[in-house]
Amino acid sequence: MSLLGFLCQVVALSVLFFSEVCLAGKNIPASFVFGDSLVDAGNNNYIDTLSRANFVPNGIDFGSATGRFTNGRTIVDIVLQALGSDEFTPPYLAPTTRGSVILNGVNYASGAGGILNSTGRLFGERINVDAQLDNFANTRQDIISWIGESEAAKLLRSAIFSVTIGSNDFINNYFIPAVPNVEQKVPPEVFVDSMISKFLLQLTRLYELGARKIVVINVGPIGCIPFSRETDPVAGEECSVKPNEMAQMYNLKLKTVVDDLNANLNGSKFVYGDVFRIVYDIIQNYESYGFENEKSPCCALAGKVGGLIPCGPSSIVCMDRSKYVFWDPYHPTEDANLIIARRLLSGGTSDISPINIRQLASLKLNT
Repeated sequence: MSLLGFLCQVVALSVLFFSEVCLAGKNIPASFVFGDSLVDAGNNNYIDTLSRANFVPNGIDFGSATGRFTNGRTIVDIVLQALGSDEFTPPYLAPTTRGSVILNGVNYASGAGGILNSTGRLFGERINVDAQLDNFANTRQDIISWIGESEAAKLLRSAIFSVTIGSNDFINNYFIPAVPNVEQKVPPEVFVDSMISKFLLQLTRLYELGARKIVVINVGPIGCIPFSRETDPVAGEECSVKPNEMAQMYNLKLKTVVDDLNANLNGSKFVYGDVFRIVYDIIQNYESYGFENEKSPCCALAGKVGGLIPCGPSSIVCMDRSKYVFWDPYHPTEDANLIIARRLLSGGTSDISPINIRQLASLKLNT
């Protein structure tokens, strides 16, 4: 290659690099996603786990089964698009999530993951929050290598961090139908307190790694998911009571944690998303939202409400996904995710507080 050719190649690569760097600051904040299967974008495709969704009919309205546990987009996909991005946040473990692409954000979420490291153990490998934070620490070092420490700090300060976690700590830990199980040994208050104390440390570590705009999503009405209705013999036509009670106990304490973090961690803004309230409202008033079924999953195979077996190739899929609140025994449909995302994006303080995600995205924080 001639010297002129070499210089031209360097210039071309530099233009490509800086154009991608600018994307992260082009009124579209970088998005760093932590959580469980509600927001997993495909990380579990790359680990040895029973918790996977990279097969049909998952992704039937997304274009392909990417590993998302729904028929279409997740809540974080919808939120990012609404903020102006034309690309989804890529999974950390994907081999293509390398180089300057990380400047736009990374998804670390993992199906079956939880706050507690014991959560989800029946599924084999999963990436719990401690490990997700380790992965983010690696990404942070890579970002520093690309753009330097000062610019990296600026990028992380403007980025949106979202944490959607906690459901599995109940569903796939406390309430596991095993003998003996944790439910038989630990009082609900003690278990919830163990989650809260662990999660406080994890959110503080996220701040210490440079996160400043952090959306913390509470645990939804897990007693109302098809799986809980299916496995609770006394629920009847109603939601299972005990899982919802424990979720509300946890959520009340989590709100206090978020308030305390806002008061004590300088230069940060933590936001509390009340998905329990939003989803419970959708379930209780499903017809007013255009749904026809709030109990059974669209993708079902067995059980009184179809919530016994996860969605898979042998499942029966409903004709009109837009009429169902739930896609499978655990996860909402894209249409339900759309409602949740819109209320987190633009809702009032009864849905998300102290500010919503649009306000958080435009917020200028001091160093």
